[in-house]
Amino acid sequence: MIGACLMAASPASAEMAISAYGGFQTAPHSDIEVSDDADFRAGWDGKSFEMPPYYGVRGTWWMEGMGRPNLGLSVDFTHAKVYADSETLDRSGWSHFEFSDGINLLTLNALYRMPIEGTKFVPYVGAGAGINVPHVEVTRASGRTFNYQLGGATVQAQAGVAYEFTDNWSAFLEYKGNYSWVDVDIDSGASLKTNILTNAVNMGVSYKF
Repeated sequence: MIGACLMAASPASAEMAISAYGGFQTAPHSDIEVSDDADFRAGWDGKSFEMPPYYGVRGTWWMEGMGRPNLGLSVDFTHAKVYADSETLDRSGWSHFEFSDGINLLTLNALYRMPIEGTKFVPYVGAGAGINVPHVEVTRASGRTFNYQLGGATVQAQAGVAYEFTDNWSAFLEYKGNYSWVDVDIDSGASLKTNILTNAVNMGVSYKF
């Protein structure tokens, strides 16, 4: 059975693609629950083009030769990020609060593409789930937190259109949204919980082989 699966996944029966993208990412307000402090509502800035920038990479397996040429599976890594705005810092009394080295998102997704006959345009949609690994940056009167942690689960939805310049190269424009349940530890043995929705408009390139 293992041998049959490997044969099914051989290059003769599949189309592989590697993609890289950047774009403009935002996040609406979210409620912050802190186990040893007052809860508050955070406003977020995305700062997509400031260092470290927002970006992502994706590997996609299209099931060519398996009777489902328009169905694919992807593994997607996104370096999304959020910064608490000045009003949030004033309201919380914290001097620093952000996930700027990433609410790093790793997801497994199902994709479906819809080639437009007679053109090089290929619309597609996708959805999936995975994990978020935020870099937690909190500085408050009781201490400082500055580390990567496993935050919890994330779900993803996307829709876009690719343009195939050649048999191997294409460019794409898409919307991608992630909803992440973040539950992390901060200083003094306390915990912080919040649910963060990131919305992004991505532009990228893909190479298929």
